[in-house]
Amino acid sequence: MTTTTRSSRPVQILGWLSAISLALTAVMALVISPPDVNMGDSVRLLYLHVPTAWLAMYVSFGVTTLASALYLWKRTRSRFWDLTAGASAEIGVLFLGLTLLIGSIWGRITWGVWWTWDARLTTTAVLFVLYLGYLAVRKVPASPEVQARRSAIVAVAAFLDVPIVHQSVEWWRTLHQPATIGDERRLLDPQIHGAMAWTLLLGVVAFTLLYCWLLAHRFRLAWLEDRLADRHLEVAIEERRAEAGLSEAAEVTS
Repeated sequence: MTTTTRSSRPVQILGWLSAISLALTAVMALVISPPDVNMGDSVRLLYLHVPTAWLAMYVSFGVTTLASALYLWKRTRSRFWDLTAGASAEIGVLFLGLTLLIGSIWGRITWGVWWTWDARLTTTAVLFVLYLGYLAVRKVPASPEVQARRSAIVAVAAFLDVPIVHQSVEWWRTLHQPATIGDERRLLDPQIHGAMAWTLLLGVVAFTLLYCWLLAHRFRLAWLEDRLADRHLEVAIEERRAEAGLSEAAEVTS
């Protein structure tokens, strides 16, 4: 009980920080940041689109991959890493879905279509399906060890699509604009300035804090579910042992 109370205080602070930063991002995006010269007010969608993509592909799936690799390595193998990987992947799938949705709305305004088989869009959609498959693999019945090992292998393999998504705008002709952040050449010669840059940066920070808050809660729920499953297994074993004991006693009596 004491441990739960101590651990919940940092999570509560994290929740307040994420709420405040999200509110500030909304004010910056809707009020302070000016319209773009070319895109007009539709640029405001990018203050959601970029942070959700960052949170999903680089943060959530990055943590899933790292936790899965640590589980596969015998020296660090622990149920903790498996639960962390699963919790992070669920958050990543949610926000990658939002990324595709927001991108589709932006594409309708900018390109005139809801969807096109552009290289960036297609590889991102493939990534979404891969991690849906990963979550499905986690539900396939098996012993906890086999399930965790199988899921970790799938997670590491699925992450191979992330660098392909990142480089897709460089490798192929694409309608999608080049990366605004995460490109070393554009860090030296930024294409976004002033209030727009600060709004985008604040959005990335806000969604990163939100991810940490969601991960803490989802991991705790996964840990409780895991403990409950273990408890149910122990009860079932005890019931079977009791039944076997009664059967043996009945045979001896007869």
